[in-house]
Amino acid sequence: MSLFVGTTTDREQKLARVRQVLVTNDARAVHLTSNAALSWLLDGARIAVPLGGAPVLSATVTRDGEVTVTALANEVERLAAEEIADVAWRTIPWHASLAEHADDVAPESAFDAELRAARAQLLPVEVERYRALGSDTARAVSQILREADPAWTERELAARLARAAYEIGAEPAVVLAAGESRGFVQHPIPTDAPLGNRAMAVLTTVRHGLHASMSRWVEFGPGSGLASTEERLREVEADVFAATRPGAELADVFAEIPRAYARHGFGDEAWTMHHQGGPTGYAGRDPKASPGIPGRVAESQAFAWNPWVPGAKLEDTVLACSGGIEVLTHDPAWPSTTVRGLARPLPLARY
Repeated sequence: MSLFVGTTTDREQKLARVRQVLVTNDARAVHLTSNAALSWLLDGARIAVPLGGAPVLSATVTRDGEVTVTALANEVERLAAEEIADVAWRTIPWHASLAEHADDVAPESAFDAELRAARAQLLPVEVERYRALGSDTARAVSQILREADPAWTERELAARLARAAYEIGAEPAVVLAAGESRGFVQHPIPTDAPLGNRAMAVLTTVRHGLHASMSRWVEFGPGSGLASTEERLREVEADVFAATRPGAELADVFAEIPRAYARHGFGDEAWTMHHQGGPTGYAGRDPKASPGIPGRVAESQAFAWNPWVPGAKLEDTVLACSGGIEVLTHDPAWPSTTVRGLARPLPLARY
């Protein structure tokens, strides 16, 4: 039994979805090679060694539901003991290619869109794992920012965020930190700059293969002058949340983003200054949303939208449900305001 994933497996239901893809396309088998597809099928197993690195295994799924996992010889013992249970193993030398497959087996790329749709609707066990991860991540980020000091460097803040990910049994996939001097940087990879009077923490944690992303701000002194900007950005986010409903075309959801920025006074081009997030789950963005993105919003599908303007950003991981948006990365103890019935975070005032 795996040491690091939940004891409840939903693999049979996922195999049924893969089999349907194969039947629809009259294919005998598919060879899965991406982190997202493999982690999804194999109960959230950790299938890479470097954080975010290439998988050290692949999996072939047949139309009959048979699964064969091919692993590098130097990895298979650990994987079988600690990560993946109840599969048929095939071992290849550590220097061999995991991409090779039989001629009558389709590559994953042949069914990318259909396999992405297959993993979009989260099953009950996945939802419970996600809720737990989101709550743990939010509380960890809150605690760090309550302890933060304006003299900390961005690297010090990032180090504590990364440590927090491991302490909750997860791994850090994205760790960003912006001090007062870098709050206008879209992706503030940490530097030696001090936090100063205002700072942003961005963390994506991964546990059971699921990605929980969030951004939070802390202020050590008054006078940022961004309260109005933040209020309007929350309205942009609320418009996007309202559009993210099961059954909606993803392209229509994305089309609402430029309109929302313009509607709330940021201009017609504000959305072009930063990517806007999108579907998430077994990848940080699955995929990153862009104009014309194909597909529909599924029931219980995870999203991480991140509206951004210079000096302000919002980001949480949420579920799109028929009853409305459920915020997964929510800490009830964090200061918030209510926007259209949903609690949304404010900067933490430490003065």
